[in-house]
Amino acid sequence: MKPIINKFAVLALLVAGTFAAKAQFSEIQYLRKNDQTGRNTFETLKVDSVGFSGQKLRVGAGFTQSFQTLDHSNTPLMVGNINKNKLIDIQPGFGLASANLSFDAQLADGIRLNLTMYLAARHHNETWVKGGYIQMDKIPFWRSDLLDEIMKYTTIKVGHFEINYGDAHFRRSDNGNTIFNPFAENLIMDAFATEIAGEVEVKHNGFLGVVGLSNGLLKGDVIKKYNADSSESRTKKPSFYGKIGYDGEIMDGWRFRITQSAYHNGGSTSNTLYAGDRGGSNYWGVMTNSTDLTANFTTGRFTPGFNYQVTSLMTNLFTKYYGLEFFGTYEWSKGRSYANTGVQPDKRKVHQVAGDLLYYFDVFGKENLFVGARYNQVAGELLPTAMDGKITRTAFAAGYYFTKNILLKAEYVKQKYSGFPANNILNGGKFDGLVVEAVVGF
Repeated sequence: MKPIINKFAVLALLVAGTFAAKAQFSEIQYLRKNDQTGRNTFETLKVDSVGFSGQKLRVGAGFTQSFQTLDHSNTPLMVGNINKNKLIDIQPGFGLASANLSFDAQLADGIRLNLTMYLAARHHNETWVKGGYIQMDKIPFWRSDLLDEIMKYTTIKVGHFEINYGDAHFRRSDNGNTIFNPFAENLIMDAFATEIAGEVEVKHNGFLGVVGLSNGLLKGDVIKKYNADSSESRTKKPSFYGKIGYDGEIMDGWRFRITQSAYHNGGSTSNTLYAGDRGGSNYWGVMTNSTDLTANFTTGRFTPGFNYQVTSLMTNLFTKYYGLEFFGTYEWSKGRSYANTGVQPDKRKVHQVAGDLLYYFDVFGKENLFVGARYNQVAGELLPTAMDGKITRTAFAAGYYFTKNILLKAEYVKQKYSGFPANNILNGGKFDGLVVEAVVGF
């Protein structure tokens, strides 16, 4: 499979190389651009500001280079002269540069195709396809006045893509594409999944609704799974998800958005709602005893391990008054893993709160300098052995857009762990320090 993906990536690059710069920056309908103009865009708008003038191809990319100076520590667990909780030694240095490549093709009026690839990622040293999908904001091939009226408010998306659960995924760092995230890292419990799905969005007068159905897996799977102990077949059910909300300007200069999202899977062979990122964390090497930072790529994050059954709710509030903006998240999740035994683990519950407060200044450009702070906490039954666990992060950030495509940002972060058992490497854990990122996006 990997050689096929690599050959496909080379072919795609060769095809892209045949297009001139004009084609690379073609204007595509209903598109969120990978630059400063895409900031604070959630679902793509139902405003056709481009118009259809034939088939086009737009090549986009995201590049990020990070430098960090982080320190970490925990509570030692001494067995004789051996510390069972020993952390690796880390020092200031650069992380591996990450890169994304995307193609957006205008196929017909109101219909576009997206393909996104990870060219370089912390977790993989080879090119991977993140996903691809077709988005329809019009249906020109069926000449129907009724359909035309429905599609004024409707967007249909089909393929293998980043599912629209919650609003936090619109502001997260996605491997090399970090220009939408004012901070260096994502939330501690990072809800992000690419699944084979179909999705319908409806937007009218600021109100919005989303319904989606997916396979509940990171990839396709036709192999039947069995319980190794009982030999019973394992359940593999689809995921259902949705969102309702409002997003509008309630007065001059004041935008207000509030949404409620839900995701449910009653039984999956490998659900990755909280473990779907194939890029990796931007806090390198923290709170781990492994020097293999490629395989151990989620350092600083936490997944509750709900890979069999999961029900999650996320509430998001975004408000912006001129240069001042706030983005808040409350998330509740319940689920469990799967055991190849006759006795299955009990379901556990966790919750997450997060708030970003930022101010954007006009310095040689509109809102191109910002400062901000984030508070993020995950608590609850984090592990079967940490039923009252808690992870808390505070972060302070600043950044400057030299152009709409070039961003330099820095973050000071402090993260603490409590409620983990003595034999867990996170017991008494903490890390803090500075992360600087140089970002290019187009």
